[in-house]
Amino acid sequence: MSSTAHAAPAGSHELEESKFQIYVQIAMLLAVITGIEIITVYLPFAVPILFTVLVVFSIVKFMFVIFFFMHLRWDRPFCTILFFIGLVLAGGTMWALLKLFGSEASKPITTALVETVRFVAAA
Repeated sequence: MSSTAHAAPAGSHELEESKFQIYVQIAMLLAVITGIEIITVYLPFAVPILFTVLVVFSIVKFMFVIFFFMHLRWDRPFCTILFFIGLVLAGGTMWALLKLFGSEASKPITTALVETVRFVAAA
């Protein structure tokens, strides 16, 4: 057998190097976005604007991470759909638990009963 039977294709080294460069560029972009987020917190913006900007930056960073570092960009579309279905189910479960055990629902029964009696007595 010749030694070239197990040799890598000629363009594979360049492909690996280009992927490495993409990963480095994305990591630098994520670092820049994180820096912008930190600076944004200290700027005098209204809370709704600040919250919206930070959520948008977080979504952008999340998408870069899942599509490049979790390799969803190169997976089959079925795997990406499965990932997002799981993400929606987890988000829905978290929202339902937050609503179920929110501040009103977490009050002890005796406290809620005393407040109800006071409200009825005041009316």
